[in-house]
Amino acid sequence: MMSWATLSVFVPTFLFVSLTPGMCMTLAMVLGMTQGVKRTLWMMMGELLGVGLVAAAAGAGVAALMLRQPELFVLFKWVGGAYLGYLGIMMWRSRGRMAIPSELDAGPPASRLQLAMQGFVTAVANPKGWAFFMVLLPPFLDGNRPLPGQLSLLIAVILTIEFASMLVYATGGKTLRNALGKSGNVRLLNRIAGTLMIGVGLWLAFG
Repeated sequence: MMSWATLSVFVPTFLFVSLTPGMCMTLAMVLGMTQGVKRTLWMMMGELLGVGLVAAAAGAGVAALMLRQPELFVLFKWVGGAYLGYLGIMMWRSRGRMAIPSELDAGPPASRLQLAMQGFVTAVANPKGWAFFMVLLPPFLDGNRPLPGQLSLLIAVILTIEFASMLVYATGGKTLRNALGKSGNVRLLNRIAGTLMIGVGLWLAFG
């Protein structure tokens, strides 16, 4: 395992990074607005799976190989960004399963698989995430201790903090929905969420 001194430095470091607004946090806030916190948990599960995969690959050195194949990331970035942009446009128009339904037009919500895949793709298709973990993890790994145990503990800490941060953002999105929903501003709320979703798509594609 690793020392408490190392963990005492790693935890606040990653907590600060995780709470900083980014693609996944913005996505959690948007879905908190449009889907509610409970359904957003499915997106979080997909995102955490993706983050765990990226962190494990970075710790194992696979990320170095992946970063040498930029065409793979370009494909992921463009496909993922285009999909999120499409969802954002549909939300802006108050259409599609991701949008907040009005009382007169309540369509079926997004499926659990759709939400989970959205989180997974957003996490895995971001090359900055791969590069970030390649830079972040090595300084906290001790070559004199077994690597699997250290890496498992760091990933567990990462996923716990990431989940808590997304929950904060999703709750904030739900609170915003409740505040604006009292005035019947469903269209306005959909346009806010749609604009943010389009922004996440552009961020993923061009970031």
